[in-house]
Amino acid sequence: MPELIEPTVELRDSFLESSREWGEEHQDGAGLWEADDLTTAEGFADWTERLRRQSDSVDITPDRVPATYWWIVEDGNYLGAISLRHALNEKLAAGGGHIGYGVRPSARGRGLATWALAQVLDRARARGMDRVMVSCDDGNVASARTIERNGGVLEDVGETWLGLTRRYWIEL
Repeated sequence: MPELIEPTVELRDSFLESSREWGEEHQDGAGLWEADDLTTAEGFADWTERLRRQSDSVDITPDRVPATYWWIVEDGNYLGAISLRHALNEKLAAGGGHIGYGVRPSARGRGLATWALAQVLDRARARGMDRVMVSCDDGNVASARTIERNGGVLEDVGETWLGLTRRYWIEL
């Protein structure tokens, strides 16, 4: 049974295996920044600590918004990540939205993203949010289905800083 947990150094090896599957530094929803160094245990620990602190608006850069990060984990294995941004800035309103998520390639097709999104929608509701914006690449049919299964209503499809993007709103 999958669960959502706070980012932790205990899953470093599993996270790095996932990174190799993605074949790139970026993993949707994981909160990776270009300056993050995950090649060392210290750098990985610094990154997971930053993710935990980012929910506190005191410890973020002016171009960021407070956000809470969770890892999708099953049987001690990192399967993906999902984040809830507590507010939108201009950039996130154009594309990106309140929630970002990604599932490692070897764990896709099991409904994990749909499950995780439903869990985070409950947490957004508990925070007092009444609706959230979620976006995906126009060509990402699986992600569009995930959003729609969770009540997403398509607002538009347009060019954003992310490329051609589908923007959805979910009423909570």
